[in-house]
Amino acid sequence: MPYLSKIPLNPRRRAAVALLANPHRLHAAILGGLAVQPVTERVLWRLENSTAHRAEILVLTENRPSWQHLVEQAGWPDADGGEPLVADYSPLLQRLAPGREFAFRLTANPVQSMQRPASPSEEQMRRMKSGTDASERRRGFRVAHRTAAQQLTWLLTRAERHGFTIPTTDTGPGIALGTGTDVPAGPAPAVSLIARDTLRFRKGKDGPRVTLSTATFQGRLRVTDPEALRAALLGGIGPAKGYGQGLLTLAPLPGEAARG
Repeated sequence: MPYLSKIPLNPRRRAAVALLANPHRLHAAILGGLAVQPVTERVLWRLENSTAHRAEILVLTENRPSWQHLVEQAGWPDADGGEPLVADYSPLLQRLAPGREFAFRLTANPVQSMQRPASPSEEQMRRMKSGTDASERRRGFRVAHRTAAQQLTWLLTRAERHGFTIPTTDTGPGIALGTGTDVPAGPAPAVSLIARDTLRFRKGKDGPRVTLSTATFQGRLRVTDPEALRAALLGGIGPAKGYGQGLLTLAPLPGEAARG
């Protein structure tokens, strides 16, 4: 039975600062909330918001977790509103049906595969110098999509395989996020790129340096294949899932909540 948790952290506590600054460290702390060790199940998570006063983490697990260690070390012990919320995720999965629409949010690491990156990372340089086997050469290297247009296209071209489409909606004129260019009024996909970021951290004290380009999408989707969408909800979308990427979450559209 899957569970979706929301864990509030106190970003003014030293332990929380250390966790929020390093996705590798935060991932390890999240895995510590599961009783069966070592953890073999797929765990998805996302930093939902992070301000000077509050940060929240969403976590999807197959088994019921306990977040007491995070509350004691980096949260709000005994404070009103400081307890984690843990909810059974099954009712949402059972509501998926062809044609039904939901509001959605996804933070992901949009990438493409290239045989030889123009600006390789430290890890890619190491792999190119050491040589790769035939399977690695076929896969190529993951290279981030860096522009807003590339990131939106990445999502739109993958929607169908994950069991949904993004319907169009009439929009007014505006400015494209990350480009500063004017966007004319007219029909457009019902999705917005609400945040873009570049994460830089190390895997351990002396581990390799990791750089991730992230994009947070928010909008409306229409279910086309409930089984494929269920797999995307439980398994995530895109790479870097251990670093807080790929968790797709759904919510009822305005007016839908009352109908159930």
